[in-house]
Amino acid sequence: MEENNKLYREEVVYHSVAPGNVTQVLRKEEQNQITLRVPTLGVRHCQAFLNSLLVFLAYGVRVTLSVAIVAMTDPFASSNPNVRTYPEWTDKSVVLSAFFWGYVIPQIFAGWLAGQYGPKWFLIGSMGLCSLMSILIPSMAELMGSKGVMAGRVIQGFSQGFFFPSVHHVISQWVPPDERSRMGTIIYAAGPLGTVISMLVSGAISASSLGWPWVFYIYGVAGLVWCVLSFIFSANSPAVHPNISDAEKFYIENSLGHADEKPRHKTPWKAILKSAPVWAIVITQTGQNLGFWTLMTEIPNYMSHVMSFDIKSNSILSALPYFVLWILSFIMCFASDWLVNRGLLSRGATRKLFNTIGLVIPAIALIFLGYTPTDQPKRAVAFLVIAVGFNSGVYCGYNVNHVDLSPNHASTLMGISNGLSNISGILAPLLVQFLVTDETDPDQWKIIFFVTSGVYVIADIVFIIFGSGDIQTWNEDPKEEKGAKSP
Repeated sequence: MEENNKLYREEVVYHSVAPGNVTQVLRKEEQNQITLRVPTLGVRHCQAFLNSLLVFLAYGVRVTLSVAIVAMTDPFASSNPNVRTYPEWTDKSVVLSAFFWGYVIPQIFAGWLAGQYGPKWFLIGSMGLCSLMSILIPSMAELMGSKGVMAGRVIQGFSQGFFFPSVHHVISQWVPPDERSRMGTIIYAAGPLGTVISMLVSGAISASSLGWPWVFYIYGVAGLVWCVLSFIFSANSPAVHPNISDAEKFYIENSLGHADEKPRHKTPWKAILKSAPVWAIVITQTGQNLGFWTLMTEIPNYMSHVMSFDIKSNSILSALPYFVLWILSFIMCFASDWLVNRGLLSRGATRKLFNTIGLVIPAIALIFLGYTPTDQPKRAVAFLVIAVGFNSGVYCGYNVNHVDLSPNHASTLMGISNGLSNISGILAPLLVQFLVTDETDPDQWKIIFFVTSGVYVIADIVFIIFGSGDIQTWNEDPKEEKGAKSP
């Protein structure tokens, strides 16, 4: 009898899974039911918060230079005359693009590594390196000039090349499909919030008696603190987290179809490279990145030289569009999950709808921005807010679509799309430097806005035609499936 009772305790079958309750049914004659609560705020939310904080700091580090470089090259920007400046630098756009030289290199390999070995230590190591370089950038500027800053930014870009493929793997392991738009947006929308805070902090500090070097010191230290938090609280998957409840663990793994001992999947490179939905993501993300980083890196220069704002006003007004983007992202993500979970639209149709909102509305706003006279700065700011704010739709569009197509290979897909698409991050500042030879000429900036608008529309059309919200057949290895069915 004792042996049978032991058997009953071990043979547990979960019949229903939901964020509210998980029901366990023991195999006894009377079929007693035990209800376990899945925590409303659980370990999965802790993982989302850590990765959200990572994205927040990552974008902050990227943006620091976009604002600080104005102070770095202006002897009168700081209230402290002892702060070193470099007005002789004529290669500012090249310096701004240097981050992406390193950023595109490790992406695909980083995605594969995260998928095979888990993302935790890659994220901690890469954030540690990025933070250390942030602390060293002021010294590199003093010793080696703009070339030293370029070198530091290349290293920072290389280290951040591990971030987003690894974060996508975290999403594929920790976020149930019904929460994917919400959690994915919360994580990635931290980027615009990081942009807002970085622009404000960078502008204020650069104009203060502390001077621009302290912008890099503060973000460097913050990144090192994140490494400590991640070391203590993060885990590669629910299966290896020491403190997760059985109910939450089952809820996540059952929703995603993951077993406790999830095997390493052989990467179907040929099928991935032949997949039209994958290339739709790549092309769409490339178009989005070209526009996003053009505006991100050059808005401070546009506001300063065309709209004639000083550095404090510049940082505040440059940050406003990204604050609106952050706010709108929450509205977008809950609306997206609501449409899918209520069955009003398929997951694929929802992705295309919000992707269109995120690209076409900004494209229209940029056209109007191009025709805005220089004596109407409020109107210019309004169109910038629309162009950047409604871009939040893409977080529920192509940005989480990798996990829709292949939960098992989401990190690799993100590595491919993020690596290839961010070549446009290199080109964006260089395109501005090539087309805008006079930074005070609004007609030259008009060309930039029109080009960006056209790229947005073309990218969205590609996603509408070739995008998909369905799991692809190559997500699972046929050999593994046969092996699993064998006795």
